[in-house]
Amino acid sequence: MTTTPIWLLWLVIMTPALIWSAWLLLFGLEVEIPALLMIIPFVVCPLVYVWVFQKGRKTPETTQKNWERQPENEQETIKVLEELGKIKPIDKNEEKALRNCFPWGLYYLQNIDYRPQAILCRGKLRAVPEVAYKKIKENVEKVFGDRFLVIFQESLQGQPFFALVPNPWAKSKKKQETSEELQKPGLVLGLLLITLFTTTIAGVEMSGISAEQFQSNPALLMNGLPYSLGLMTILGCHEFSHYLTAIRYKVKATLPYFIPFPGFLGTFGAFVQMRSPLPHRQAIFDVAIAGPIGGLILTLPILFWGLSQSEIVPIAENSSMVNIEALDPRFSFLFSLIAKFALGNSLTQGMAIQLHPAAVAGYIGLIITALNLIPVGQLDGGHIVHAMLGQRAGIIISQVTRILMFILAMVHGEFLIWAIFLLLMPAANPALNDVTELDNGRDFLGMVMLVFVIAIILPLPGTIAQLLNI
Repeated sequence: MTTTPIWLLWLVIMTPALIWSAWLLLFGLEVEIPALLMIIPFVVCPLVYVWVFQKGRKTPETTQKNWERQPENEQETIKVLEELGKIKPIDKNEEKALRNCFPWGLYYLQNIDYRPQAILCRGKLRAVPEVAYKKIKENVEKVFGDRFLVIFQESLQGQPFFALVPNPWAKSKKKQETSEELQKPGLVLGLLLITLFTTTIAGVEMSGISAEQFQSNPALLMNGLPYSLGLMTILGCHEFSHYLTAIRYKVKATLPYFIPFPGFLGTFGAFVQMRSPLPHRQAIFDVAIAGPIGGLILTLPILFWGLSQSEIVPIAENSSMVNIEALDPRFSFLFSLIAKFALGNSLTQGMAIQLHPAAVAGYIGLIITALNLIPVGQLDGGHIVHAMLGQRAGIIISQVTRILMFILAMVHGEFLIWAIFLLLMPAANPALNDVTELDNGRDFLGMVMLVFVIAIILPLPGTIAQLLNI
């Protein structure tokens, strides 16, 4: 749609979050962000985004004039689309062949609607969605080959429709990526080693070793390994679970990219990039939920062991969920239970925890899992809700969650950056077959994971705190 570089579009829209994050890193929560610094980037950057997006459009003036006026009939619409170059419209013979791709007993096709980026086929579904999609997809591929992707979605009114969109992976249009071009093993290994180093340095600082001590004795670097190895293992297991599940569904995906960051936690996490669409909602669900489950398998034992090696300290005024020197475990219902089991009777009322580096790794893994499971946009939780309830319900839940997160950020300032991040996050991408629903087992597992998020985010109730003597 535009020749403007994607990195520039990303930079413009992320500038407010980057400015606010930089302020918090430099001044902390003690110094309030100026109101103008909050409002101006939030207002200006979307306008700049639209401007740079439009600058990249290659639309002839005559074509633009044609597009601005309403086409009088379907043939004129096709002509305008052809001039715009949005899609390659089909001719009359191809349209007739397309209509024949929809058997009356599976999907009663009523009309074909030409849009700038898709050909929409609307009608009445007369069979099980999975059966109808499979057969119609086969029929379309017999006529058009791999020229189009066949997408099966529901409208805002809940009516299933088919959309044919140009296939960017068509063999006739684009050279197929080789395995090495897709995976980029050199880049993956390089980022892995750099992130291992930056997290180890961060772990050295967490273990109480000053910069002067480290410079005089580089062997102290080993003290950072409990943190770095624990965190890297958790992140790696999370992302490789996504990757292996995607490969299982024959979805093109990159190996995990670790993001190094000097200082703070030593990393901004890791991600796997999908290079082809997911086939159905079951695949969306399985790929999304595999990461949190894989991460938790290692997070819980690492956190438990790390807490057992941690020290109990008196609670102070600055004890909070971000102070690893005196962390108040009561900020989280689940964390409190794990801490009580790990530390036993030594953890009592009025006491906080000085986290061992391994406990910090497990703690971050737990928080990352919870944040990833928030049901918004491209997060794992957003994909899970989308797969369970459909795209429309997923969008509604995402919007409600964004509002609730901002309310939470007003109470706990630690969540401000995350609330801003959720606001800028795009909606989850639909599957090719986005109509076929999940089975009961996956629905139940999805509900369990969402309850798990609530158990992490909500604080420990007072009655349970008294019962556990925390």
